[in-house]
Amino acid sequence: MGLIMILLLVASIVLMVLATSVFKLHPFIALIFAALFVGLGASALGQFDVMEVEATIRAGFGSILAYIGIVIVLGTIIGVFLEKSGAAIKMADTILKLVGPKRPGLAMSIIGWFVSIPVFCDSGYVILSALRKSVTQKAKVSATMMSVALATGLYASHTLVPPTPGPIAAAGNLGLENSLGLVIMFGIVISIFTMLAGFFWAKYTGGKIKIQEDLDNEAIWAKGLDLEEKAIEEQYGKLPSTFKAFAPILIPIILIALGTIASFPGDLIGTGFIANLFKFFGKPVMALIIGFFFALGLAPKLDEEVLMKWIGEGIKLAGPIILITGAGGAFGAIIKATPVAEYLGQSMSGWSLGILVPFCIAAALKTAQGSSTTALVTTSALMAPLLASLGLDSTIGAVLTVMSIGAGAMTVSHANDSYFWVVAEFTGMDVKTAYKSQTMATLIQGLVTIAVVLVLSLILL
Repeated sequence: MGLIMILLLVASIVLMVLATSVFKLHPFIALIFAALFVGLGASALGQFDVMEVEATIRAGFGSILAYIGIVIVLGTIIGVFLEKSGAAIKMADTILKLVGPKRPGLAMSIIGWFVSIPVFCDSGYVILSALRKSVTQKAKVSATMMSVALATGLYASHTLVPPTPGPIAAAGNLGLENSLGLVIMFGIVISIFTMLAGFFWAKYTGGKIKIQEDLDNEAIWAKGLDLEEKAIEEQYGKLPSTFKAFAPILIPIILIALGTIASFPGDLIGTGFIANLFKFFGKPVMALIIGFFFALGLAPKLDEEVLMKWIGEGIKLAGPIILITGAGGAFGAIIKATPVAEYLGQSMSGWSLGILVPFCIAAALKTAQGSSTTALVTTSALMAPLLASLGLDSTIGAVLTVMSIGAGAMTVSHANDSYFWVVAEFTGMDVKTAYKSQTMATLIQGLVTIAVVLVLSLILL
C-alpha cells in the first residue's frame, strides 16, 4: 500500500507539471486539482475519509494565508511604489557610486540583488534596463556582461530573500511564520554567494559573446552621447533622496531582524519594554506596515492616482501569488492528512539525500513549468510533512530547507520562464545566445547555492 500511495503522489506532481507547462492551466487550479487527486485517491484506497477531503483543502488554504497573505500584499505594494516613484533607480545609482565606476559589472549585480528583494525580477529588469544601458555606455564595457550581471543579481535574491512572495510562502508552508527574520538572515548571506556566482559568469560570458548592443554602443561612444540617462530624467523627474528610497525595504528588514533577536531563547536583550517593542514591530505584518508608510513618502502627492491606482496595482499583482500560495497550502494539508507523507518519508530516510531532496524536487518543477514561485510553493507544501523523516524538523533545518527549495527554484530559467524572455528581449539576445548566457547562468547559480546550503547543513545540523 505504501508504494501505491507514493505513486499516487508522484502522479499528482506529474499531472500538475503537465497541466501548467503543456496545457497552460493556471497553477492555482492545477494545485487544487492535485490536492483533490491525492485526497480522493487516498480515499479510494481506504487511507482517508472521503468526507474530510473538502474540509482539509479549505483548512489548508485558509491557514497558510492567515499568516502570509497580508505580508505578500504589503510587500508587493511596496515594490510598486519603488518602481513608480523612481526609488529603484535612486537605489541603483547610490550603489553604483559606492561600488565605484571601475567595477560596473559588480555594481550591476549588487543593484539587481538589492532591488529584487521587494520587486519581482521581471519588473526589476525592465525598471533598470535604461540605467544598465547608461552605465554600459559610460563605462564602455561589454553589454552582454552588464546584462547578465544585472539579470543574475536580480535572480539571486528573488527565490531566497523575503519579502519576495516566493520565499515568504515557502517559509509559511514550513511553519516559519514566526522565524521570518532567520529566513531573511540566511537568505541574505546565501544569496550573496549566488550573486557572486552570477557576476563571475557574467564576466566570463561577456568576453565570449558580443550582441547587437555592443555594436550600437560603439557609435554612441564615437558621438559622445548619453541618451539613456536623459530618458531616465524625462521618465521620473526628480528622484527621491537616498534615505527615502531605501527606507521601505531596509526598515522592515531591520525590524524583523530585531524582532527575531528579541525572541531568541535566553532573552538576549531582556524582557522589558524595549524587548517587547522589538517583538511587536518585528512581526512581519507590523514591519511591512511600517515599510508601507515609508513607501507612501515616495509618492509626489497622496492623490487618487497613488492611493487607489498604485496600491490597487500592487493588490492586483499580489492576487495570483496569494491564490497560488493558498492552493499550495491546501495541497500540503492533504499530504499531511493522508499516510502518503509517512510512506514517502520512510522510503527517503534510507537515501541519505537530506537537504538535497527539496532542491531536486524544486529544480524539476522549475525546469518543467517555468515559474519559480510555483516551484517554491509546491515544493514547500510537499516537504512540510517530510521534514521529520529527513532530519530537518528543527528551526534551522526548516530554514535551510527554504534555502534548498530556493536554490532549486532558480534551476533553470529557460524558454518556458517569462524572465528568460524579459532578459532576452530587453537585451536584444537571440534564443541561442540567451541559452548560452542566461540559462547557463541560472544553472551555475542554482548549483552554487545548493553547495553553500549543503555546507551549512553539515555544520549546523
